[in-house]
Amino acid sequence: MPKFIIEREIPGAGKLSPQDLQIVSQKSCSVLRKLGPQIQWVESYVTDDKIYCVYIAPNEEMIREHARQGGFPANRVSAVRHMIDPTTSES
Repeated sequence: MPKFIIEREIPGAGKLSPQDLQIVSQKSCSVLRKLGPQIQWVESYVTDDKIYCVYIAPNEEMIREHARQGGFPANRVSAVRHMIDPTTSES
């Protein structure tokens, strides 16, 4: 199943409290349950003004539907084509 990186522009994201992040996470999980098992949230990275999310889904449209239903921005959705790490340098 394809993996996607979602860039969400959220000014002040890095200043969200643990409670705020819990509320956002609960909303996301609620929408995911409605959409079914084909879409999965893997993890997210919170920076100062953006949240980068990793999702597994059959297509970009499902990612955008999750964002729409959850009221989350999805400013950029990018399909992951390859993954590399330090072991990639080994022959």
